[in-house]
Amino acid sequence: MLDVLKQLTDPNSIITYGGLWLLLLVIFAETGLLIGFFLPGDNLILLAGILCKAQPQLMNVNYPTLVLLMTLAAVMGNATGYWFGKTAGEKLYSRNDSLIFKKKHIDVTRDFYHKYGGNTTLILARFLPVVRTFAPIIAGVIGIPFLHFMFFNLVGALGWIVSLTAAGYFLVQVFPGITDYMGYIFIALIILTAIPVVRAVFKK
Repeated sequence: MLDVLKQLTDPNSIITYGGLWLLLLVIFAETGLLIGFFLPGDNLILLAGILCKAQPQLMNVNYPTLVLLMTLAAVMGNATGYWFGKTAGEKLYSRNDSLIFKKKHIDVTRDFYHKYGGNTTLILARFLPVVRTFAPIIAGVIGIPFLHFMFFNLVGALGWIVSLTAAGYFLVQVFPGITDYMGYIFIALIILTAIPVVRAVFKK
């Protein structure tokens, strides 16, 4: 089980062993399932863009198709999270902490909504670990109209997927040897995307 969890949190393992379909499943789970907050979404999308150019046999699809499929997975994930929030409602706030569920994740995401508003949160949350998992759930809990939610769900998904895959896809053309330094790139990306969440937690 530990080995499986290790592979699910390692972008290289996800793509090497699971290919495109596991990649799409992880993106869906991180944006749509309560247990998906620990998955490496940003790193995975960046790596997919790099490998689509550097090792196309692993992706087995061209760049536009890859972007389309990942965007659909991200949109469907958020829609699932919205439905869960709509169904579970206020029960989430009274739920006890467990190994998977932490009430502080709900609190941080709710504070983000209060500070930036629903529209901005649904877009910005895509780029923030943990917050992107809980943002659609909170949207369902507070009753954001579904069509309104889906519009910003799509905008946020496109911005998230296109920006990170494009960065990887075009970066590898400029620096062909970048695949030798993926570990450093992942660490830098984790730090950059974690800063807003850490600040919100300490501020609270």
